[in-house]
Amino acid sequence: MITFLEGLLVEKQPTRVVLNVHGVGYEVFVPLSSFDRLPAEQQPCRLLTYDCIREDDHRLYGFVSVAERHLFELLLGISGVGPKTALSALSGLSVRELKAAVVAGDVKRLSSISGIGKKTAERIVVELRDKLSAGEALEAVAGAAEPSARDLRARDAILALISLGYKQADAQQRIRDVLPRLKPAATVEEVVRAALAD
Repeated sequence: MITFLEGLLVEKQPTRVVLNVHGVGYEVFVPLSSFDRLPAEQQPCRLLTYDCIREDDHRLYGFVSVAERHLFELLLGISGVGPKTALSALSGLSVRELKAAVVAGDVKRLSSISGIGKKTAERIVVELRDKLSAGEALEAVAGAAEPSARDLRARDAILALISLGYKQADAQQRIRDVLPRLKPAATVEEVVRAALAD
């Protein structure tokens, strides 16, 4: 089992990185929450990993924090949740937001994550609630500051630009530039259109 990798970050994309560890290039799939905290390309990098081996597939998943990897492993223990869905959950919400949604039974919030339907969200709430320690649950609820609608629109617009091929830093900069010029009630589509026209 590979538990972490330390090497040179040679390639960096929103859901995938390549680490050069003593001349061997490891492809590692990462959630956006970890991607945001990675160093620049050609810099030293250390990732905690989860080694997923299946009959027809062998993939490494990487995380910047222990909490992210732990939650990823908990999500994999839920029936119907595979690595892709678990990664999507960690890309859509922070560890604290995910735990807060589980503790509050907020199925609507969980099902707003790309790739997670209502039934899967309900299973996550039911199965994960018992697995979170009392301390984790308390911490999640105590620190669960609801992101504003504007913050959520900005995040969704950034993800939309990334899916269109923009680098994360460029997408964030474009959205930061156009948001002040738009009405506070601007939709995600309007934000993206404005960013593309800029």
